Amino acid sequence: MYSLTTWALGLLVAVPQVSASFDGNLNYHSPSKRHVNLGIDTRAVSRRSLKRGSVPYAPSDLNFTHGISSGDPYPDSVILWTRVAPSTSSDLSNVTVSGTVPLYNHDTEEYVKADANPICVEWSVWEEADTKANATRKAVSKGTAYTTSDIDFTVKVEAKGLKSFVVYNYQFTVCGSNNTSPVGRTKTSPAADANVVDDLKLAVFSCSNYPNGYFNAYGNAARKDQHDYVVHLGDYIYEGSQAGPRAHNPPRNLFSLWDYRTRHGQYRSDPDLQLLAKQFAWITTWDDHEQANNGYRDGFSALNNTEESFRKDGPSISVDQRKMNAVRAYFEWMPIRQVDMDDNLRIWRSFSLGNVLDLIILDTRNYDRSITGLGWNDHYIDLIRDDASRSLMGSRQENWFYRQLSSSAKRGATWRVIGSQVVFSRILDNNHAESTDSWGGYIANRNRTLQHLYDNNIGNNIFLAGDSHQNWVTDLAWLGNKAYDPSTGAGSVGVEFAGTAVSSGGIGGPILKAREEAKKNVDNNEELHWQEGYYRGYFVLSLGSKQATAQYFGSPSVATRNSWDYPLANFTVMAGENHLSRPVAGGKVEAGYLRGGTTAQSNLTLNTDTKKWEVIGFEKMYI
Repeated sequence: MYSLTTWALGLLVAVPQVSASFDGNLNYHSPSKRHVNLGIDTRAVSRRSLKRGSVPYAPSDLNFTHGISSGDPYPDSVILWTRVAPSTSSDLSNVTVSGTVPLYNHDTEEYVKADANPICVEWSVWEEADTKANATRKAVSKGTAYTTSDIDFTVKVEAKGLKSFVVYNYQFTVCGSNNTSPVGRTKTSPAADANVVDDLKLAVFSCSNYPNGYFNAYGNAARKDQHDYVVHLGDYIYEGSQAGPRAHNPPRNLFSLWDYRTRHGQYRSDPDLQLLAKQFAWITTWDDHEQANNGYRDGFSALNNTEESFRKDGPSISVDQRKMNAVRAYFEWMPIRQVDMDDNLRIWRSFSLGNVLDLIILDTRNYDRSITGLGWNDHYIDLIRDDASRSLMGSRQENWFYRQLSSSAKRGATWRVIGSQVVFSRILDNNHAESTDSWGGYIANRNRTLQHLYDNNIGNNIFLAGDSHQNWVTDLAWLGNKAYDPSTGAGSVGVEFAGTAVSSGGIGGPILKAREEAKKNVDNNEELHWQEGYYRGYFVLSLGSKQATAQYFGSPSVATRNSWDYPLANFTVMAGENHLSRPVAGGKVEAGYLRGGTTAQSNLTLNTDTKKWEVIGFEKMYI
């Protein structure tokens, strides 16, 4: 019989390997290679496990509390994530982000004493074909990692030595036991020079507000199983304090490390999120709510670097401390690589997916972003929105972005897909004004981007966006600078597909009212060809050597957990044309308003559980 004594003796025997196993868990590392002190001293963690009276957890005390996930696929590796702990609750200690030691250095006496009970986890990866053939699992990558409360019991490892563009299964096991996680599925990316024959498909999501409604969109996409990778454009969590049947936990605005960790845990408890995370590799970026609303380099809409804001909005916490808490929790809980982050806030990065596309992920929210609209300064932002000094991305990221676009075109990738949190296209409201919090609040930055594309003859560009909680499909035109014909698309340099929210609020019902609002938006913007704001959902972007298509799907209600998936509209872009194919959407959509086309709402909806189609309707969209 396996005893607790045997477990403890085994840990002592394995002491030489303990430190190395800690190092294998990427969450002990600094998110910034230039700030190594943001990492955790794993030697200190392993030493304290040997202290007299320290009794490790028995395997039966532990659970994989929040499922498993994978992300940031490379041709030869992928990130694997889980959390294994004695409780679903996060640790109350803020020791890893506090103290009087040098900035970001957590090697304090309090930290060393924080948790003398490291948890050992083994992980393995094998080809899915072995599982399907009912063959003996042959691990192609495996390892051991340790975790503690210092990183909220999370485990994040890089599975290396994999083959490109191959589907794999993976699983975690508590060391020396039969306590296992669910079996996950992931997929490596194609090599940059690979000739990808079939279309490569990205399921694109944003804005999942837990109290607002159920995450049906996640579950529907997972059950349909028709895409290769998940792209999440941010607002994966919200920092607010909404009440209701799915009330936020903790029931207050987030500020402390424990707050952010607990909120991540609550969101990852959703079964549809867990299903999509278990079955597909995710590529993520943050929007503003992973930290706080309307973030910029010096603050947020409700917490600025001023004494008044500190006293009124921040419960005695600074902007910098709040950001550090949010960033640490995000990197602990998300299957994301810790890239070179010169100031521990870099999340922008790129992926070359065969000869088909380069996926360029931006941070248009937090990285060195000039001041944005904060609710009380919109008139000021309106006055300065075209100042050349203003940047949505900061100089370093902006120049990196232009180099990525140029190098992608030079290497011959068919498409450049740009993941931007906020809408890039010029969108005028009924007062013929743009939002101060999108690219429209940084017109010079947008113009520099367009100029780089036009001057360097870089075509086949597809911008993705979330944030707005509505669907927008536009040609990318430099209005006022380059001739553009909305009837043919001539003069465009690409397209933008902006998606609605998973559950965050959009245009309230009824549906016909939302359609009227959509018509106003299309009439106000000559490059906007479809707009829809009623449905919650997602879209699937399929990219091949000859064309790209975007299929939009909506959940008819997020007031209940259900598996209904409603096709809204389909769009095509032919390689080399740089605009939406005419007639746009084939001249017909199921919802919203289409320029020059018709809206014919059938309500014929797919049940992703039963795979049956039915005419279905719901009276209520949100909880």
